[in-house]
Amino acid sequence: MNVLVYSGPGTTTESVKHCLDSLRLHLSKYYAVLPVSETVLLTEPWMRKTSMLVIPGGADLPYCQSLNGEGNRRIKKYVKDGGRFIGFCAGGYYSSARCEFDVGGPLEVSGSRELEFFPGTCGGCAFKGFKYQSHVGARASKLSVNTHALPHAPELVYTYYNGGGIFLDSAKFKDVEILARYDEKTDVDDQEKAAIVYRKVGKGAVILTGPHPEFSPKLFKDVEKEFQPVVDKIHENDTQRRVFMRELLRKLDLRVSDDIEDITPKVTPMYIASPFSGKVSNIFTTIKENLDIKNGVFKDDNDSFLFQDESHPQNHQNELEEEEEDPTKGIKHVNFITSGNIPTGKMTPYFNLQKYFDNLRKLSKDAVTEFGGVLGYSEVITSTSTILEKNPHWLKCLPHGFTLTASTQISGRGRGGNVWINPRGVLATSILFKIPKSESASSSIVTLQYLCGLALIEAILGYGSVVSGEGVGYEDLPVRLKWPNDIFILKPEYFNDTKHEVGSTVDGNDEKYVKVSGALINSQYIDGEFNLVWGGGVNVSNDAPTTSLNLVLQKLNDLRVSKGQPALPPYEIEILLAKLVFTIDQFYTVFKKSGLRPFLPLYYKRWFHSDQRVVVCGDHGESRTCVIKGITPEYGLLIAEDERNHEVLHLQPDGNSFDIFKGLVYKKNT
Repeated sequence: MNVLVYSGPGTTTESVKHCLDSLRLHLSKYYAVLPVSETVLLTEPWMRKTSMLVIPGGADLPYCQSLNGEGNRRIKKYVKDGGRFIGFCAGGYYSSARCEFDVGGPLEVSGSRELEFFPGTCGGCAFKGFKYQSHVGARASKLSVNTHALPHAPELVYTYYNGGGIFLDSAKFKDVEILARYDEKTDVDDQEKAAIVYRKVGKGAVILTGPHPEFSPKLFKDVEKEFQPVVDKIHENDTQRRVFMRELLRKLDLRVSDDIEDITPKVTPMYIASPFSGKVSNIFTTIKENLDIKNGVFKDDNDSFLFQDESHPQNHQNELEEEEEDPTKGIKHVNFITSGNIPTGKMTPYFNLQKYFDNLRKLSKDAVTEFGGVLGYSEVITSTSTILEKNPHWLKCLPHGFTLTASTQISGRGRGGNVWINPRGVLATSILFKIPKSESASSSIVTLQYLCGLALIEAILGYGSVVSGEGVGYEDLPVRLKWPNDIFILKPEYFNDTKHEVGSTVDGNDEKYVKVSGALINSQYIDGEFNLVWGGGVNVSNDAPTTSLNLVLQKLNDLRVSKGQPALPPYEIEILLAKLVFTIDQFYTVFKKSGLRPFLPLYYKRWFHSDQRVVVCGDHGESRTCVIKGITPEYGLLIAEDERNHEVLHLQPDGNSFDIFKGLVYKKNT
């Protein structure tokens, strides 16, 4: 499920940054915390996959201009149907029945507001001196906390304040609960001095704030001298602030991490290994001969690398390297195991490289494979895809089929620029494809994502087997492809029969299938060939935020045991990765000669969408009911036939979103 942070007109970059950082600290174990534009809120079916919507600080009037009418209608319905909502500062003004800001002053804004989550007036500024895009009027506001409502929160907390309001006459509204009050004299006369309020709205719940409990002092860099004491005061009391923020989220019945410390791990060295003679040493030689390495360090477009082989101590630190506060920065150490030895479990305790290569060699019958024969591994990495495709010079030196995996990604990437921490238990892998320029190259570039998605689902269903097509039981796992290449799995509570039907995927408002794997592919043209990096992740054993292969496998094992069949061993990341790269190796041999067409029957067998009825919405709001017929083999366009006039429509995967649960295909606005 998602937690969405509005980042459209009216928001400030600072407010969005603090909001995302704070929410990810407390929620990223269980939710994907994502920024969204006004277009998403206005046009896309975000409500059913969202656990909370957040309107951060900024300016109230642009919010009105962007969201009044349809946007606010959707937000109100979402909350009334059971959604959660937070409005910080300007989001608090905006979400009240009336906003009165600097009345009689030069910045006056006043008037009624549509959301009405607080039934009265939010009046401000609580403390005078506010200036837009400035810290001039900012302060560390002292709050007295209602520990009856938030029993695990501190009694007093200091939070960043800059222009927020007071929720006037809060005590007269019986369904409004004051969570915190300003514990100092304010410039707005109100007996209760309500700084943060909570209210049930229909089946949902909202929290509105005047101050900024989500602001973290660590994100204030190079601030004005006059503002530094405010940052220092918040920093002195930051542990209490984080506890308080966590308890606000718990008040909304969200699942939160018990750890309030920012524990983003630091990037660890990468090992590049292969059991096949000469593979790694050839790459290392190519890098030394072709890259301009200065003082042992090579600076590429996005990252700087320290390349070393076994002749150097593994703890070697280059004299140019400095400690970085941001764990995504700093020099990336790449250790080439040129001897052919495989790193031991002591070197890579969370991934057994020997087990991976043993299984790959068993599948290939000891033949050298194009894919996965050279493996790069980091315990902690920024992003497997970023390290490859954002650094074209070192990418150029890597061979076709090079595979990179990691146990933890701290800047995992998805569609639309989404970034998250990818925890252990997720198979996160990127694979390099080098395609020479040719007449058929454009088709291969577009349809490769379908081939890789199909290979991944076949690896899941064919897990444990050596012979292609041989079933050992995992083929009964209820996984399906969502066009173009995501993989969804049936929730365990709906998995009651191994002969499950895809059919209706919705039961009331509950989705029966949830996403267990996503993928992304990027391409760039370097020296006469296309370099494509396919990045895929599958949740193998980490049950948050939705479910995992092994959690659903437990239910499959219950069904097997009830029929007198033995339970299947759980998925292991090393074995699944070996199965994936071997399957891609087999598939690609056919694909590079014949394209996607030979794979379409299997693709249709694995996907959700054959003969699915959907509503297609056009650019001008018109809609028509269509039936899905397939995809075009040349470019993977979705083929939809109009039920009324049988007109055939071709829809692009990057230009449309496909909600399988609502039967809706709609045009994306970028």
